Amino acid sequence: MTDETADRTDRIDTSVAHPARVYDYWLGGKDNYAADREMGEQILAVMPELAVIARAEREFLARVVRHLVTEAGVRQFLDIGTGIPTADNTHEVAQRAAPESRVVYVDNDPVVLAHARALLRGTEEGVTTYLDADLRDPATILRGAAGTLDFDRPVALMLLGVLEFVPDDEQAYAIVADLVGALPPGSFLTAASSVASPAMERAAAIWNDSGATPITIRTSEQMARFFDGLDLLEPGMVSLPRWRPEPATQYAGQEVSQYGAVGRKP
Repeated sequence: MTDETADRTDRIDTSVAHPARVYDYWLGGKDNYAADREMGEQILAVMPELAVIARAEREFLARVVRHLVTEAGVRQFLDIGTGIPTADNTHEVAQRAAPESRVVYVDNDPVVLAHARALLRGTEEGVTTYLDADLRDPATILRGAAGTLDFDRPVALMLLGVLEFVPDDEQAYAIVADLVGALPPGSFLTAASSVASPAMERAAAIWNDSGATPITIRTSEQMARFFDGLDLLEPGMVSLPRWRPEPATQYAGQEVSQYGAVGRKP
């Protein structure tokens, strides 16, 4: 760990709830603190569905990665907004199906940075790297990822649970457009985000009032705009458990306030 990395992780504030740690708590993980658990319980009190959403998002990630590797032949992934490592991370799913897969994780979160070494344990045949960068700086992300990924070959861009943290709509659309614009034809965008509902808006208000990193909730129609110019894979923009469920998929067919889609760049 570099001096700069150690300095950033030393500045982790455990007294304020943190998105990655609250999410870890909902998933049953151990990398969380009292403030995270307290906030997680406050939000679950107004929206118990969020524990389901956290698990549904992880399953969605795994189904998408398996599909892109086995059906679409993708061998390169750019996963932005990585979060704390848990079961079936992108590189584990991809390299299980194709050991030569190359994965770049991106996050600017000191909590995630502290766990980066766990993320780097990939196969000998493939490559797994971690980039300390901010979604709002796509040029830096693309420049850093180019050291691992070949941008002349298809890349799967993964944006799960991170677009909520770019509050300005036009800035969010511009960031995604810049990232997708740098990818070659045959690449894919996967995005998943919380969508508006009365309960979700109450949960977001509690979160934003806490002083934690604020979030913005969008409608499914606003989410669909991120895929402008791309060919949406069936079934399009849907509640996560409804995206190509497998026999073992939990909550299959259940409507949750977290939508996602996968689009191919023509």
